[in-house]
Amino acid sequence: MMATTHALWGMAVALPVLASEPTLAPVAFGAGLVGGLLPDLDLYAGHRKTLHYPVYAPLAAVPAVALAIATPSTVTVGVAVGLTAMALHAVTDAAAGGLELRPWLADSDRAVYSHYHGRWIRPRRWVRYDGAPEDLAVAGIATVSLAAVAGSAVTAVAVALLAVSAVYVLVRKPLATLAERLVGLLPTPIVSYVPERYRESR
Repeated sequence: MMATTHALWGMAVALPVLASEPTLAPVAFGAGLVGGLLPDLDLYAGHRKTLHYPVYAPLAAVPAVALAIATPSTVTVGVAVGLTAMALHAVTDAAAGGLELRPWLADSDRAVYSHYHGRWIRPRRWVRYDGAPEDLAVAGIATVSLAAVAGSAVTAVAVALLAVSAVYVLVRKPLATLAERLVGLLPTPIVSYVPERYRESR
């Protein structure tokens, strides 16, 4: 799924906080946004393996949420929402497409790495690939949910993320070809540092 989709659903994770502890909602929305985006910081260093934890992140989120419910504070709520958003990111990546340059071809059997199992989880392809129309629809659902109940600042961020998502959907497939061509122009010593999926044709 798109990083923006993960960010939007990370923010949506904070909606219960808005209902129960509205004074902590700004922290929760910020933590959800960061937690939703954080795993994709491994994009160029072991993507969907280095910072993606589809088993450990949910296990860490459960006690964090329990603690936040028992003793709500800036720290406990922020950690709980952030970990939950990270867990949701990793789990939903397993429900999406594979880890390849053109995931719409369904050539890869790697969706996200499970450190617990010591292997890659296969892609379910319920969302065929990042930037697919259904990916935009999933992002849209989160945006509508946030806009319906959150304040103007959160709504503005959500709408901006959705707009970025829409542009990405339009250019997703041409971007794969562009990336491949750009990698083809790189000197050989540098190519070895480029993620493997960009070197598929070399």
